[in-house]
Amino acid sequence: MARAAAPAADRLDVDALLADPGTGIIVCCGSGGVGKTTTAAALGVRAAEAGRKVVVLTIDPARRLAQSLGLTELDNTPRPVSGIDTAAGGSLDAMMLDMKRTFDEVVLAHSTPDKAEQILENPFYQAVSSSFAGTQEYMAMEKLGQLRAQADADGTWDLVVVDTPPSRSALDFLDAPKRLGSFLDGRFIRLLMAPAKAGGRAYLKVFSVGANLAAATLSKVLGGQFLSDVQTFVAALDTMFGGFRERADVTYALLKEPSTAFVVVAAPERDALREAAYFVERLEAEAMPLAGVVVNRMQVLAAPGLSGARAAAAAEQLEDREDDGGGTTGDAAGTAGLTPALLRLHASLAETATRHEAHVRRFVASHPGVPLSTVPASATDIHDLDGLREVSAALTAG
Repeated sequence: MARAAAPAADRLDVDALLADPGTGIIVCCGSGGVGKTTTAAALGVRAAEAGRKVVVLTIDPARRLAQSLGLTELDNTPRPVSGIDTAAGGSLDAMMLDMKRTFDEVVLAHSTPDKAEQILENPFYQAVSSSFAGTQEYMAMEKLGQLRAQADADGTWDLVVVDTPPSRSALDFLDAPKRLGSFLDGRFIRLLMAPAKAGGRAYLKVFSVGANLAAATLSKVLGGQFLSDVQTFVAALDTMFGGFRERADVTYALLKEPSTAFVVVAAPERDALREAAYFVERLEAEAMPLAGVVVNRMQVLAAPGLSGARAAAAAEQLEDREDDGGGTTGDAAGTAGLTPALLRLHASLAETATRHEAHVRRFVASHPGVPLSTVPASATDIHDLDGLREVSAALTAG
């Protein structure tokens, strides 16, 4: 794989980051479609082959990580990845977040068997655990906390690499604990909890006329059975609310520790770099440890000395010569016809490369001192360990 042209920026020293025993968590974050999953997998492979005991947690439902690691599937349980060079004593496990199963595990772990059964069978819980806005991000935080706790307890891993959810906003992962707290403390939840806490008919004595009117309105809008399911769910989950909030706070604090390193992943396009800039600024504002930025899919040229303008001009001259009858015949003519086409392809790629470099230079100028690494665009999709090794080598070179 060719090396991308590096803009004038501090280089992100990926090997130093991975080799540092003080690095316990690497969070790959950024907007959707910029290569977070591939970057996380490449970092995991390189760290494992350098001697670290690594687990990679992906939130990507497209299952690209499983394919690139040579696994038929990934699920909520870490699975060992074969084909890793373990000569340095490292290992690599990988898993994909199952949002509902993680929620179920939390319920089972933090409630009595009877209460857990009541929650798991509740129709409203079944809907919330699968599709409620923010549930995926929060459960990613839960799973990260679980993996780190297991690593601390038995030394199974010494590095957790997280591929954050493919959200519309790169900030959703960071905001999950705050949004959960707002949900639990919201008026709607308190309204639903009040009659359930009072129990049966007793709530008629403690509810105000206004609250009764609100409940009646909700019943009409949502349906009596649905409202009943929600109230039953909230009542059953009430004892767990404090635990949810506490664990979210603990994991959020964990993300701010020096042992955590955020790697912001972007593509060399205006919108992706704007999102990356927003994330960098947010991390700095909250004093979270930013390791640097990775810009994937930089266009590079096989003949960087030939400018796009010169290539286009040469193609035009050759085409004019052929139009004037100066060309050849037969197979030679067919081969000669490829030359202008190749020159025009080079001109197009050169234009793209120039645009990519300009976008990255503007980002660097706006964020001086932020370490950066570039990875050239690959001619094919990354689908195996060798491809991931090429990406990791480019990360360390760029």
